[in-house]
Amino acid sequence: MKRTDYDAVVIGGGFYGCTIALFLREHFGSVLLLEREKDLLTRASLVNQARVHNGYHYPRSFVTALRSFVNFPQFVKDYGDCLDSSFEQYYAIAAAQSKTNALQFLRVFSNLGIPVRPARAAVKRLFSRGLVEDVFLTTEYAFDAVGLRRRLSFEMERARIEVRLGCGAEKVVPRPSGQLELDLDNGAAVCARRVYNCTYSGINRLLRSSGLPLLPMKHELAEIALVQPPPEIEGLGITVMDGPFFSTMPFPARSMYSFSHVRYTPHTSWRDDDSQPAAAPAPDAVRTNFPFMLRDAARYVPCLKDTLYAGSLFDTKTVLLKNESNDGRPILFREHHGLENLYVIMGGKIDNIYDILHILEGRQARATGAVQ
Repeated sequence: MKRTDYDAVVIGGGFYGCTIALFLREHFGSVLLLEREKDLLTRASLVNQARVHNGYHYPRSFVTALRSFVNFPQFVKDYGDCLDSSFEQYYAIAAAQSKTNALQFLRVFSNLGIPVRPARAAVKRLFSRGLVEDVFLTTEYAFDAVGLRRRLSFEMERARIEVRLGCGAEKVVPRPSGQLELDLDNGAAVCARRVYNCTYSGINRLLRSSGLPLLPMKHELAEIALVQPPPEIEGLGITVMDGPFFSTMPFPARSMYSFSHVRYTPHTSWRDDDSQPAAAPAPDAVRTNFPFMLRDAARYVPCLKDTLYAGSLFDTKTVLLKNESNDGRPILFREHHGLENLYVIMGGKIDNIYDILHILEGRQARATGAVQ
């Protein structure tokens, strides 16, 4: 019979939820992880560009760029067996409509100590000269979400973390004992000393049903197209920025390339600050925007016209409202959010996990010191 009380419960079985559960198991005797889907890492941890950032994507957010650069080598060390590092990653600066020019791009990353090199001539010739100001060789990798799922599943089993799949939390309420009770969507309930809401786009869903303050977030139904690139692009990753442009790069989980576009990847958007909860349209009712993505991208890289479309993945992308203007992706960490020992955690990028773990380590060290 499954137990009903735990030292800690983590809600959400994405990369963040699984990694946080492993951290908590080092400090607590019993940890439960709840995941609404049928498997781990099937939502936002899978449906994204699979980019392990090294800072280049954020020339307008100094903090995000710096934290990416600091976390990159640690992520590579810890998860190297789940990474594709076999390709060259290039960033191109558009000559018009870009919010950052080539000189600014160079200065930002030179000041941060993040290496940027000129692209080789053969690569530069792939770009339309009149539409692209300059092209730079960078260092970024792609992660394999399927490999990460296998790795984290094994580590959690070894750590004896209980995982309940196909099981979500509907409501959290305080108990007279000081514990928090979670009402589950299967009619059962569990109690815990600490609860960690790591449900990404579902964070406010649990808060709303529990009568707790909502957090200012914006959601988008986002499309990641899966493609076979033309021969000229194989072995390369390309990002044209900084504005309404596009990216295409390896997507290891499907042994293909991802294709995304700032203008056409989002299909619709909504916020949680309305009086009634909003929901994303069903992905199977949404038509792909890939033809529009490709038509625009081929203006900048003409050989992309021969890209072959294989299908699309859809899921909800969530950002904090305060970061819409600078495209920053800081972590969200709220301690005792509306209830004692209820934690709300969200990261916009996979490598932000170390910033979360650093905070948790600090909290645990203080708690241990207080007990001693």
